[in-house]
Amino acid sequence: MKGHDAAALVLRATLGPMLFAHGWNKVAGPGGLKGTTGWFEALGLQPAGVHARMAAGTELAAGVGITLGAVGPLPAAAAVGLMTVAARTDHRGKGFFVFKGGWEYAGVVGGAAVALAALGNGRYSLDGLLRRQRAGAGPALLAAGLGTVSAAALLAMCYRPEEKPDESQDEEPPTDH
Repeated sequence: MKGHDAAALVLRATLGPMLFAHGWNKVAGPGGLKGTTGWFEALGLQPAGVHARMAAGTELAAGVGITLGAVGPLPAAAAVGLMTVAARTDHRGKGFFVFKGGWEYAGVVGGAAVALAALGNGRYSLDGLLRRQRAGAGPALLAAGLGTVSAAALLAMCYRPEEKPDESQDEEPPTDH
């Protein structure tokens, strides 16, 4: 086993099941899909039920694709898109550290997905078996670009967070008359 094949296998075996578990939790976790829908509603993703299902399905599919090492770099692009939306909605304005609600987790997962796209799925993957190896800067840029652009399009069309009173642009600042 070459070093890059071992690295790809370890990265896939770490990242893929973790994404799958997050998707499964959105569907079958304590709050189930109803709880996920409520959470997405509170985040401002409209329609929340569609986004809850879409996020869960994307995490499940990306998790399976990454774990099996199939159709690289598309599952990596899905992971980047998921993490971009998460960073912009749930983690925005909360700093870096995840224990304070920050974007640390989303950044690490997105970065790992781009690294996997650059590394390729390796010899011990479905892509390797089918001799469809893609690796290097091109697949990494595709994963990063496609994921980011897809997330930006989704957010532009569907992200409608409630404006907090202190964020209002309509109020005039107090004057000292």
